[in-house]
Amino acid sequence: MDIPSLRILDANANRATEGLRVVEEYVRFVLDDAALAARYKTLRHQLAAVLATLAPSELWQARETTRDVGTQIQAADEYHRRDVWEVALANQRRAEQSLRSLEEFGKLHSVEFAQAIETMRYEAYTLARLLGGDIWRNEKLAAAKLYLLVDGQASSDDLAAVVTPVLAAGVDIVQLRDKTLKDRELLSRARTLRAITRGKCLFIVNDRPDIAALADADGVHVGQDELTVKDARTIVGVHKLIGVSTHTLAQAEAAVNDGADYLGCGPTFPSHTKQFTDFPGIDFLREVAGKIHLPAFAISGITQQTLPEVLRAGFRRIAVSGAVLNALDPASAASALRAALEAATPSL
Repeated sequence: MDIPSLRILDANANRATEGLRVVEEYVRFVLDDAALAARYKTLRHQLAAVLATLAPSELWQARETTRDVGTQIQAADEYHRRDVWEVALANQRRAEQSLRSLEEFGKLHSVEFAQAIETMRYEAYTLARLLGGDIWRNEKLAAAKLYLLVDGQASSDDLAAVVTPVLAAGVDIVQLRDKTLKDRELLSRARTLRAITRGKCLFIVNDRPDIAALADADGVHVGQDELTVKDARTIVGVHKLIGVSTHTLAQAEAAVNDGADYLGCGPTFPSHTKQFTDFPGIDFLREVAGKIHLPAFAISGITQQTLPEVLRAGFRRIAVSGAVLNALDPASAASALRAALEAATPSL
């Protein structure tokens, strides 16, 4: 290979390896996600093994750092990062771009080398999705603790009357869940909720990505028998949230890999609003708390009385309906639940 080609491969090998290492540190120390950190480490080691076939000594001999014109080129925002997420994002993109250059110029080295790098590039794209582009793009989701599920009520006015008082009491997310309304009625209710929640809390539509898109909701929530995350994403787009109901650890892990933004985990306890034949319960919550980094909300039968068990399982997010809406004072009930969640959440 000629000297310029070796220099290109050497520069991009360094950028890709360094970029992956920076992101791995973010995943390890900020997200505290052992599984994702292991995947980044594996990719970094795989890259090192493939790069070793280039004969490192030749790459080193081709270096001309002091005469590299690129060292004098600087972007205006190159040294500015607002937070650790921007550091991770910049290095993720750096690694992806470098892998592409390695793949293209690596074709001058061997077909096998280029094919191996291509496989790693696609793995990097997958890891980028798992990294948190979907998690962190909405700071409200990251901070959310109390999730309220509500049906469409008898009219839009009744719905507004039920939801409005609890918004200021600490509710972070409101989900419209109603399987009885006709489509036009459901859309009308969704638009009502969108109007009263805008700027106050997140608004999610259950099961219906089409209604979510038409009402400009913040996202859609799907179950195990509804549309997949991929299909729902096709309808609502990349800037909307997608939540997935999960009942086993395998389902939770699959939802993470599919690109879900958050999980609903349960049923935890028997519920008056929905009938279940099986209860994965508290043990399931412990499994998820120990292995999954996505925001996850415990759901079903959670009240002020059962909340301590949920907290002991490691969950700091809950989804409720009757515990708030059936209370004599819904706003006070929501406030009490939120206060308990806040008290149990360690300060950062």
